[in-house]
Formats: sequence, C-alpha cells, structure tokens
Amino acid sequence: MQTVTLIEGDGIGPEISAATVLAVEAAGGQFTWERADAGAGAVTKHGDPLPQATIDSIKKNGLALKGPLATPSGGGYRSVNVTLRQQFDLYANVRPAKTIPGVPSRYTNVDLVIVRENTEDLYAGVEHYVDPRRSAAESIAIITRFGSERVIKYAFEYARANGRKKITLVHKANILKMSNGLFLDCGKEIAKEYSDIEFDDMIVDATAMKLVTQPERFDMIVTMNLFGDILSDLTAGLIGGLGVAPASNIGYANHAMFEAVHGTAPDIAGKGIANPTGLMLSAAMMLDHTHQRDAARKLRAGVVAALGNPETRTGDLGGKANTKSFTEAVIKNLETA
Repeated sequence: MQTVTLIEGDGIGPEISAATVLAVEAAGGQFTWERADAGAGAVTKHGDPLPQATIDSIKKNGLALKGPLATPSGGGYRSVNVTLRQQFDLYANVRPAKTIPGVPSRYTNVDLVIVRENTEDLYAGVEHYVDPRRSAAESIAIITRFGSERVIKYAFEYARANGRKKITLVHKANILKMSNGLFLDCGKEIAKEYSDIEFDDMIVDATAMKLVTQPERFDMIVTMNLFGDILSDLTAGLIGGLGVAPASNIGYANHAMFEAVHGTAPDIAGKGIANPTGLMLSAAMMLDHTHQRDAARKLRAGVVAALGNPETRTGDLGGKANTKSFTEAVIKNLETA
C-alpha cells in the first residue's frame, strides 16, 4: 500500500480529514497514512508553519492529502500552500467543477475543469518595497516558456485521458503583450500537436462574464497562476461553493498533493457540523491518480448520493446531517455504487 502524508490542517481540518480517511478506506482505498503538521497549528506546536519533518514526509511518500490551512493576510508567514507548490514543483493545479444534484446552485449544467499554472506568475514571490518607508511595493509576474509549455501540455494530455473535447486558453495578452503573449503563443503552438482537441483562447475578463452567463460553453480552461486562482473559485461558486470543490496539485517529479480549497472555518471547528465533501472528492482524485479507479468511482458515487438526500446532506447545504451522519451516509451508499 502507498503511504500518504496526511496534513489534517487547521480549524475544521482534523474533523473533515478523519471523515475522509474513513470514507476512503470504506471505498477500498489502499493507503497507509503518515500524519504531519502544517499551518497555524504547526506554528504553535513547532514554531514553524511548515516543519522540515513535514517536507521530508512528502518528499519520501510523494503523495499528500491536505486539509485547510490558516494563513494570515498581509504580514506574518508566507502561504504554506504556495510554499509547498514551489518546494515540490507542483506545477499543475487541477480544479474540476461539476453540478451535483441536490446541492443548491443557480446552475444545472456545469461540467468543466480548470488547469492552472501553479508556480510562476505573480505568485513566484518576487516582490519588494521600493522605498525605506514602505509606502510603495512592487510585485513581478514571471512567465517562462518552460513553465507555460509544461502546464499546457499537461492540460491537453488530461483532456485526452478524460474524454474532454475542448480547451480554452485564458489570458490578458491584449494588454500584457509580452508575459501573457508568451503563454498564448505557447498554447497556439502546442495545440497544433493535438488535432483531436478543439482549441480557442479568450481574454480573462470576457471569460469571467461567460462563465456566469454561459458556463456550458466551457469544457476545459488552461491559464496562468493568478487568473486560475480567481477563476477556479468562481467556477466553484457555480456548483455550490468551495465546500464541494475538489483540487489536485501535480508535480514534475512524481509528487502530487490533493487538498481542500475552502477555509478553516474556525467558528464551527469542533462542533461536528463541518462538510467534508471537498476533501472527500479530492481524495477521489488521489485514488484516480494512483490508479485505484474503482475505489474512486465508489467514493464519488457515495458522496453524490449522500448530497442528493436532504436527510443526509450537511446543514451548510440546506440539509439535516452533521459530519458524522453525512460520512455514515457516504459509506452506506458505497454498497450500491
């Protein structure tokens, strides 16, 4: 069995992680779990938001499942999520968004995937104050041909492997002609190698509008780091919110991290009412990644069935269940999956 570094996270993280482990094992997932610390809890425990022991665990195992982590805005330590992506060169962030029956949403026909470049752009961390008084600051967006080509190729290979028919490259090359223009040029060149996949491009502001007026026109989107961060949260909103949105981070050297993308929700931590859907669906992506496809199928089916019944849907989605009863319903529905 493959060992997974399990980072339970902050706030509701330990509760949804425990629920997810139960559901994965009930679905037949063949993993052993090595627990590691990160985030605000790790600062309290180790004096470091990302202890070396956690880095060593991920490096050894090559696979991580991570709950939500608390990161302060402005001052304080740098985002652990960003640090992990760069530490392990997790260059492709994959965010599916698919309508789930029973989950409250204004849309009924969303089924798309965003592939986001995960290590460059404004998140490369090249920034500084430009005067001693810190009255002005500068952040530099870095877009490289290497980084652009590999994430775009990943998107096309993902499309082929998962039966996707069209990729839309999202950019702002009409204004940012060099950096975004480079990304767009890479996309146009690589698209020539994949004649079986339809390809077009769209400016990011037009994309945002189209996503909320015609989400059905999109199949896959590939884009840069900042735009991908924003648009992937937007698409989560189309299907009911971040609480039901899975995510994976795929690395260049066989490292991969699967995570909850919602917040730590400290106001409900410890109350037993947290919704583990996002982390469970991320774990299903991890099962697919490790070629445990039957277990992945069962886990997804169990989650969808539990969400489809108001008696077993969690309270944040208008249901009556808590974390424990939702997880029990997921596991019960595995039997018929």
